[in-house]
Amino acid sequence: MKLNGSEILVKVLLEQGVDTVFGYPGGAVLNIYDALYKHSDEITHYMTAHEQGAAHAADGYARATGKTGVVIATSGPGATNLVTGIATAYMDSVPMVAITGNVPNVLIGCDSFQEVYIAGITMPITKHNFVVRKVEELADTVRRAFEIAGSGRPGPVLIDIPKDVTAAVTDYEPKDAVVPTRTKEIKGDVKEIAELINRSERPCIYFGGGVKLSGAADELRELIERADIPAAHTIMAAGVLGYGEKNNLGMMGMHGYYSANAAVSRADVLIAIGTRFSDRVALNPDKFAPNASIVHIDIDPSEIGKNVTADYSIVGDVKAVLTEMLQYVKPAKHEAWHEHIDHWKTEDYKPEDSDTVIKPHYLVEKACEMAGEDAIYVTDVGQHQMWAAQYLHHTESKNFLTSGGLGTMGYGYGASIGASIARPGTRVVHFTGDGSFHMNMNELCTAVSYNVPVISIIFNNSVLGMVHQWQEVFYEGRFASSEPERVTNYKAVAEGFGGKGYHCETPAEFEAAMAEALKHDGPVWIECVVDRKEKVLPMIPGGKTVNDTIFN
Repeated sequence: MKLNGSEILVKVLLEQGVDTVFGYPGGAVLNIYDALYKHSDEITHYMTAHEQGAAHAADGYARATGKTGVVIATSGPGATNLVTGIATAYMDSVPMVAITGNVPNVLIGCDSFQEVYIAGITMPITKHNFVVRKVEELADTVRRAFEIAGSGRPGPVLIDIPKDVTAAVTDYEPKDAVVPTRTKEIKGDVKEIAELINRSERPCIYFGGGVKLSGAADELRELIERADIPAAHTIMAAGVLGYGEKNNLGMMGMHGYYSANAAVSRADVLIAIGTRFSDRVALNPDKFAPNASIVHIDIDPSEIGKNVTADYSIVGDVKAVLTEMLQYVKPAKHEAWHEHIDHWKTEDYKPEDSDTVIKPHYLVEKACEMAGEDAIYVTDVGQHQMWAAQYLHHTESKNFLTSGGLGTMGYGYGASIGASIARPGTRVVHFTGDGSFHMNMNELCTAVSYNVPVISIIFNNSVLGMVHQWQEVFYEGRFASSEPERVTNYKAVAEGFGGKGYHCETPAEFEAAMAEALKHDGPVWIECVVDRKEKVLPMIPGGKTVNDTIFN
């Protein structure tokens, strides 16, 4: 059948099972929006306040479902406003297809109105990007984009489409949805690694988001239980193992548990699974796990040896690798090793409680208790993000969404909206700080317009908390530009947008506000006053080791 480019684009989106897209219209994508209008009974478009919010919403949608998120923006500033959201998805391996319009082919390179070379701009932050110059190439290009975004190590793909291509007509032939592939090929000696584990006396596992992406939680758990191996995780793998589960040491790294970092440091064999040894975990690469033979298992060969040199490596999908490895791993007990770890646990940091002022750990724990383990928890970036990672007792990996790699302040609200739309009926709780929240609080208008029931809990300490903490600890208290002293009335702003707002200064006030928020069927902001002197502890300074842990 004969269709124009915009109709072909929508038809291929439908082929891929897309029923939800986020975006913002503009001149270069008017043909695409006209086609979306005609298919509004099949694809729901959510218009955000800003294209960055749309990109984060597509990201949150993808993380909450495992499906590929889709975002659309016009040319020029519309396209460049997606950059932060695309980079966020790239750093955290989130499958996303970003569709941008551009000026007609004849105007490309002429510095035309709202023209920008978005393919060049996004080249370092996408798995691949395409510029479609001919309508005949459009359908297969879109199919290929979805295949790339979801295959192997997932990530964002950009498709830039000049306006004349969206108007041009050609033949369209329907095809089945592409099926992303997680390669089953394994490069490395799995049996050798299993034998190394069998011989070890102080084994430890350090796992990251790759375990979640491969759906390998059950295989990881079986390995841990059979070989009696304690396991620590990165922030991207929070929830893969249940809170309190035997052998789950919790989060490691700069703000991880002392006991988890100590176990990694003293292990004789460290099995790193689906993780990349980031500088927030391997703070001093030369001294990371100094007593261990390091095994690195990852689907992306470029990660092997990039940050920390591994003694053994296996390239392959984590689920496939662990499935094969379990054929050779023998049952074991490491009672003496666990006694050492239990001793280190007595040295873990324990925050002080209060009945009169709001403590950060209390906010996270109480919110989790009231909203329940089945809720989706989303964070922005800063102190509140680390507190959430430390004290959230969730048990489902798709229920904790955070910007771990890029550390994007302003990520949380858009992602919360996307997650709530993705899983209607599931409560979404958004933890944010007053610094992060000011970045994209305008997305409340989106939440109100579509009646998205996100509860935003604002940790308001009136400073840029993490920056302030570093300035106190490392810069002799020179608080340069970290004390903006804003006087935002969050309750009034929320109500001005059409939402519901609360102001809380005590635990009792928060509990009452949270109880009301859980009954409300629209977006809610709960501002909670937190002392600016509160720090995220423990803390290992950059370039240091567990022996340099700061506890106060």
